[in-house]
Amino acid sequence: MTLAPPPPRTAAPAAAPPEAGSAPRCADAEGTWEAPEHYSLAATWFPLQRGDGDPSFAPHPGGLWAAFATPEGPVSLLATHQRAPGRPGTVTVRAWGDGAASAVALAPAMLGLHDDWSAFDDAAFLAGLPRLVRETRRRHPGFRLPATGRMVEALVPTILEQKVTTLEARRAYRYLVRRYGTPAPGAGQFAPAGLMVAPDARAWLGIPSWEWHRAGVGPQRSDTVMRALRSAAGIERLAARTAAEASAALQSIPGIGVWTAAEVTQRTHADPDSISVGDYHLAHFVGYALTGERTDDHGMLRLLEPWRGHRQRIVRLLGLSGVRAPRYGARITIQDHRRH
Repeated sequence: MTLAPPPPRTAAPAAAPPEAGSAPRCADAEGTWEAPEHYSLAATWFPLQRGDGDPSFAPHPGGLWAAFATPEGPVSLLATHQRAPGRPGTVTVRAWGDGAASAVALAPAMLGLHDDWSAFDDAAFLAGLPRLVRETRRRHPGFRLPATGRMVEALVPTILEQKVTTLEARRAYRYLVRRYGTPAPGAGQFAPAGLMVAPDARAWLGIPSWEWHRAGVGPQRSDTVMRALRSAAGIERLAARTAAEASAALQSIPGIGVWTAAEVTQRTHADPDSISVGDYHLAHFVGYALTGERTDDHGMLRLLEPWRGHRQRIVRLLGLSGVRAPRYGARITIQDHRRH
């Protein structure tokens, strides 16, 4: 799980907009919604991006580009946030491609606009929180938990992150998306060059073993992807179920445990309570942030128990707090398999 706050957005050379980042005047579909006070689009979408080099995202002045698949087809989506002094800000989404209408219809959930913090922000609840969490909430009132509803899109990169460093997993994901994904609608014309739609289930299933090897993905993880995506249609239907039901169903697939299921439902369902138990650093970090001492998964769950129902919100706020726990683990040598 990535806990660091969103870094300043910089465009990767392969995904630079063709000129000034402008979009065409007429989108295939668009919508505008009132944004919550102090809303932050960058912070809300930060968990959805697999690093700054994620080919499915690109920066835009005042917003972000995203490319993804819908049941109706691929879409390039541009979300922008406008602030107006003394008035509520607005978020505008413009979309191009066969999936444009579907993407706009689902945009409020993806933008985190359905994520309700009213119970968390109640004065009585805030009073029971550690000072660090209260102060971080005060300094970062604008981030929301996004709900994409796109199960396969969230599941595959999460499986790639099992038991390896974030750097290794993201490098593998970039390689595979660029090689087996499809150009986003309008990429290199009005959308950023290099903007890609991640492979669909059929494309993931068609990746040969030697390409997984070149990407640095071992058989255990690639086999888990293949095993899960043979039931891709059923996995996608989990978006309509509760986060708890989706988590339990995912964990019935060999190779998918509580950590993977939590990382998925945090993104697909905006699950405010799921905890990534089994993460290499998370328990140590939460323990250090709340008590000044490292702890294990059991200790982390014990510390967070008083705020059950909002534990994921607490973890996200701790990640934004600026606290960094010292790391004592052995250094891992990262190998590049792509030329072997």
